[in-house]
Amino acid sequence: MPFTLATWNINSVRLRADLVARLMKEEAPDVLCLQECKSPVDKIPMEVFEALGYGNIVARGQKGYNGVAILSKMELEEVGAEDFASLGHARHIAARLPNGVVVHNHYVPAGGDVPDRDKNEKFGQKLDYLAEMKASFEADAPQRAILVGDLNIAPREDDVWSHKQLLKIVSHTPIEVETLTAVQEAGGWVDVTRKDIPEGLLYSWWSYRAKDWDAADKGRRLDHIWATQDIADAAHSSRILRDVRGWEKPSDHAPVFATFDL
Repeated sequence: MPFTLATWNINSVRLRADLVARLMKEEAPDVLCLQECKSPVDKIPMEVFEALGYGNIVARGQKGYNGVAILSKMELEEVGAEDFASLGHARHIAARLPNGVVVHNHYVPAGGDVPDRDKNEKFGQKLDYLAEMKASFEADAPQRAILVGDLNIAPREDDVWSHKQLLKIVSHTPIEVETLTAVQEAGGWVDVTRKDIPEGLLYSWWSYRAKDWDAADKGRRLDHIWATQDIADAAHSSRILRDVRGWEKPSDHAPVFATFDL
């Protein structure tokens, strides 16, 4: 049975519950993965989402920071939550769908402003988190799995508004791109979005700092949907809902969608 999955860094699920509800009403993904929920799990406004048919949730939360959740119309079986780099952060949750597919939802550390682990502890934490992701896939090769989330790296030259100007900016530095590529290769993951949209500039994030984000269009593709090779060919209809970035009091991220015929 086909299902549609979406991933979205919501930047506070409580503050933007109405935007989540609007997306559910207008787009109706079967599975919605959220990052940066900034809420303990028991404070997530589930009554709003249950009323729209999303009665199933697995989540990890923190007050005011981080937080990941998978909301679904289908039943979910929680199958784990990793604390990569031993940060004590709520950055990963995984659930099994009724068809046996496991969905991993990640919120990779942003990494601060200085791309040097000796000068910036947060950058080191980001690289360590990714290194432990890679090691986990090497130790236990994923199958029939989907990995989504705000991975906080725009890997391709056409995933940023200016490759040359962002080479020394955290999220597009060579070491981050190399590290993320190694993670992807370790798990045999296929970038579903770029499988479906192989060419052209493509963004999922625009800074709040821009006076007119749409006109400036200085975006980055930080949000990703990957699938293991055994199910990647079943994925199609990938899209990024740019217009959502223009909703009232929006997140600085736009949701990313893909459909799987499984």
